Amino acid sequence: NLEVPAVGVGTISWSSDKILELENLELQSLVNKACASNAAFFDTAERYGSHYKTALGLGWGETEKMIAKFLDEVPASSSTMTPVVATKFTPTPWRTSVESVVKACEDSCRRLGVEQLDLLQLHMPDIVQPLRIFGKAQNKNEIYWEGMAECYRRGLVKNVGVSNYGPSLLRKCQDKLAEYDVPLASNQIAYSLLGRHNGAQETVDYCNENGIKVLAYYPFAMGLLTGKYNSVSGKNIAEDTITTLTTSKKTALEGNDLKKYASGGAGSVIPEGGIAPLLAVMEGIAEQHDKTVAQVALNYIICKGAIPIPGARSSAQLQDNIGAMGWRLTDDEVTLLEMTADDLGFGFDGAGFKRTSEKFVGYGVEKWSLD
Repeated sequence: NLEVPAVGVGTISWSSDKILELENLELQSLVNKACASNAAFFDTAERYGSHYKTALGLGWGETEKMIAKFLDEVPASSSTMTPVVATKFTPTPWRTSVESVVKACEDSCRRLGVEQLDLLQLHMPDIVQPLRIFGKAQNKNEIYWEGMAECYRRGLVKNVGVSNYGPSLLRKCQDKLAEYDVPLASNQIAYSLLGRHNGAQETVDYCNENGIKVLAYYPFAMGLLTGKYNSVSGKNIAEDTITTLTTSKKTALEGNDLKKYASGGAGSVIPEGGIAPLLAVMEGIAEQHDKTVAQVALNYIICKGAIPIPGARSSAQLQDNIGAMGWRLTDDEVTLLEMTADDLGFGFDGAGFKRTSEKFVGYGVEKWSLD
């Protein structure tokens, strides 16, 4: 049974670079606050981190090690819950056996300093197939499912989950795991008020109907729904406190794509005004509840039965995210938000090389679909 807070903490942007030691002090403060606020659910992966060795696959587990260190230094007297850490196994062409999953799980346990993982997820379907063009693709999904079941059987994990799976693949995965009496606990997908298309909402509905918890990444659509952009002019980034809570590092390509969503027009396929109509509604609802736009965005996801996993790099940012818990949008507000988002005529598909349904994998781009 996977029991976690209503809002998680995404760690994909954390770094252990020596030049960022000051930032890491802030991350320690963030972890302390999460543990003291019943919000200590951390989502990571063996491939998370900014060090070049991580990018090359030579230093896997960078962020896992950071989480272990930070949790070890949390004052016991201030913690109000037992932290929950979810990590991920990365499918690769050279991981071809059940034991490769077990070995990766054991490595994650070692880096996190635990004997048993709270949640082990497959990072994505087995889409990295460099030999596909030669007709030699080898789908290893079932091998990985068996590997997770073996980790469960050996007591290395409390729960197993997947990421970026649609209903069809979820059903196959559930059936395979059922052969070993292993339940599928979770499915992590890109999901937000702007990201309910391309099978995302159907996937959430399937998961809710089948007892699978949905963990939602990109809950802010990479910052579009944080309050950074306002409804008056999507081209202007608000200079208020919320901006300092939500500003994160973006490449120029990502920034340009996000500006197109925010303001549209100028040759863009997105209509003039971009997401301004939706932001106007969100701002109104936020004011009525004495909340922030970001908190409205997260609470919408909670109302849909999912658990948002917003990234957080500071305790102030975490505090804003925590403010999405403990209250609910009304049914009428949820309906209004969805109608306004649908009327935009477009959805969020990612920015730069960070997409919601595909991944740049070195030799090219591979896609998955939530069908």
